[in-house]
Amino acid sequence: MAPRKSIRPYKSAAGGWGALRATGTALTEQGIALSGSTTLLRMNQPTGFDCPGCAWPDPKHTSSFEFCENGAKAVAWEATARRCTPEFFAAHTVSELKGWSDYDLEMQGRITEPMVYDRASDRYRPIDWDDAFALIGRHLNGLADPNAAEFYTSGRTSNEAAFLYQLFVREFGTNNFPDCSNMCHESTSVGLPKSLGVGKGTCLLEDFDLADAIFIFGQNPGTNSPRMMTSLHNASRRGAAIISFNPFRERALERFQAPQNPIEMVTMTSTPISSKLYQVRVGGDVAVLKGMMKVLVEADESAVAADKPHVLDWDFIHGHTQGLDAVVADLRATPWDAIERMSGLSQADITAAAEVYMRADKAILVYGMGIVQHSRGTQNVQQIANLALMRGNVGKPGAGVCPVRGHSNVQGDRTVGITETPSDEFLDRLERRFGFKPPRAHGHNVVTALEAMIRGEVKVFIAMGGNFAAAVPDWQQTQNAIRSLDLTVQVSTKLNRSHLIIGREALILPCLGRTEVDSQATGPQSITVEDSMSMVHASAGQNRPASERLLSEPAIVAAMAKATLGARSVVDWDGLVADYDLIRDAIEDVFPIFQAYNARVRIPGGFHLTSTARERIWMTPSGRANFLVFEGLGEDADPGDMDGLWLTTVRSHDQYNTTIYSLSDRYRGVFGQRDVLFINQREMENRGLKADDRVDLVTQSTDGIERTVRDFRIVPYAFPDGCCAAYYPETNPLVPLYSRDPSSFTPSSKAIAIRLVRSANREAAADRIVRPGG
Repeated sequence: MAPRKSIRPYKSAAGGWGALRATGTALTEQGIALSGSTTLLRMNQPTGFDCPGCAWPDPKHTSSFEFCENGAKAVAWEATARRCTPEFFAAHTVSELKGWSDYDLEMQGRITEPMVYDRASDRYRPIDWDDAFALIGRHLNGLADPNAAEFYTSGRTSNEAAFLYQLFVREFGTNNFPDCSNMCHESTSVGLPKSLGVGKGTCLLEDFDLADAIFIFGQNPGTNSPRMMTSLHNASRRGAAIISFNPFRERALERFQAPQNPIEMVTMTSTPISSKLYQVRVGGDVAVLKGMMKVLVEADESAVAADKPHVLDWDFIHGHTQGLDAVVADLRATPWDAIERMSGLSQADITAAAEVYMRADKAILVYGMGIVQHSRGTQNVQQIANLALMRGNVGKPGAGVCPVRGHSNVQGDRTVGITETPSDEFLDRLERRFGFKPPRAHGHNVVTALEAMIRGEVKVFIAMGGNFAAAVPDWQQTQNAIRSLDLTVQVSTKLNRSHLIIGREALILPCLGRTEVDSQATGPQSITVEDSMSMVHASAGQNRPASERLLSEPAIVAAMAKATLGARSVVDWDGLVADYDLIRDAIEDVFPIFQAYNARVRIPGGFHLTSTARERIWMTPSGRANFLVFEGLGEDADPGDMDGLWLTTVRSHDQYNTTIYSLSDRYRGVFGQRDVLFINQREMENRGLKADDRVDLVTQSTDGIERTVRDFRIVPYAFPDGCCAAYYPETNPLVPLYSRDPSSFTPSSKAIAIRLVRSANREAAADRIVRPGG
């Protein structure tokens, strides 16, 4: 039963008894109170399965309790006793299901059989696996150009399945690989190589045990990567400074009660997390970063004048970097009043944060979506690298740059070849290993794939997991474009919105989940994943599959390849699926970084894919790390309207990506609802609004297209001036497709220029624009 709609403050710490109660509720709601508890004890263990949620690395397995609240919810959702059977699909039309909430769709449980859409009845009906694959093969082989197909990958896809997927698609003849990372950390993948020579972070988990200071930019670990809270909790208790910059005062950034700590649980105490938490304006992070660097440069000059030790690490700078002079010149030309205006913080606050950084011999710079999902997200990432380089905080223990990735194998998928811009070296190795000529022309990312769909150039869309139709921006254009396709295929475990936003023909192909036994011709198999810190480890499910009709992701990919390529394929698809060790051997042949893959992945805890930047080897054209200039302070285009607000999209605590575990968000005090707008009291008063008023959110578009979401409830919240926040994916329709980073093509979901319109009274006809003063 859904909780009653209410707004009430949550007074407890993050984690603790609240997390344990939420875990118990999730297991009970899915009908697995006992079996689910047993399953959780095998998660993130050396011989168990990897959490199907976030990509935070596993600790050194000192406990049998290596899971967090949201990881437990992810397992409950997958290991649920509920089943979405052919009888369910026979009872409900697709048109009817479109009116259901995302939560209600997923609550139907695991899909048990492959299903095909029947347009005449507007229902899905069962289809044999062979017939489903034959349908895919007919559509793909009927294309005039392989580039008329798009092949999407979600971050839960294993290394083995992702490698086979890219192998199939490249043998088919295209590099069209729109990927979920295009919508989140692509700015990292594009930005960091220009700074550090790698597109990944430079930290290991043990660095958090050594750091003197940890700086967190635009990341809410308590919801998005809760196992990170253990590292922050331990760092705080040993005296490390933790400085956070975030528009929300997120509860987990304030204080945390560790469920694994019996003293805190029994005494109802908690540990403060952030030494200081600064509420930066939406889009104000670069202003903060440039302000901190400005303080460092001026402090270094003062130290030299006073014959004191340098603040900047000049040995490191001279020995390993280039470009600092240009950055310093830009900092000197940047006035403090502009920094204060853009950041929403005072010079004193920014100086205090910089002084903590100066005192720390070893510092880690953590960042999340609040940095990357901006129209200059790539450059935002590079400013974090600049700040790290100034103090030599790359390539030494206890220090580094730490992007917090989202889904559990989103980083691994990219490592094994899921990219629309493959290097010639990679393609050469692929050709030598398999004997076919892969396409060389770059393919589509998410945004360019959507644009091609809108132009009518795409006919087939195949998704390995995820919820593409809900995750993408600009629904008015993009969902209509998806409906115009000839065929859409979703490889899934549970029902979601993307099964309802479909082409003329559509398939649902149900696959095994992480928690389940994957048995092939040579016996039970394990898959592998790469976490956010480049650790690769094995994952082997032990639960009985939800249905005898499920196939593994590698088996589904291989069957699609055989049905499409037939005798012209040079790949032994059956052999690879029979023994996943052979897939890993092939990965090793194509990517030498996986040397001794099968041997090393059998070591408990797996192995680390070496980061050259961590070794202070800079894989840049110059062979040095690069300081890079960010011109100005604006991360996004000016809203251009005095009445406008910057809207940032956020997850609720009971949510992972587009998966909604409940309609509540307890840390923010929201229960039983998601149609809410967080805004501060001052901005409410300026617009003549009060708590519980209803407003429509309207994008200040520049292309003449109206983008609106309606009837959101005003929730007063301590939030910076000029800003507001609402939940994703409900506000994705507001994000224009044109509003993206030109380098990474990441949609600017963390800064949408909007205005508020008072929702139409249900008794009246006219809307009224809400302007300052009422």
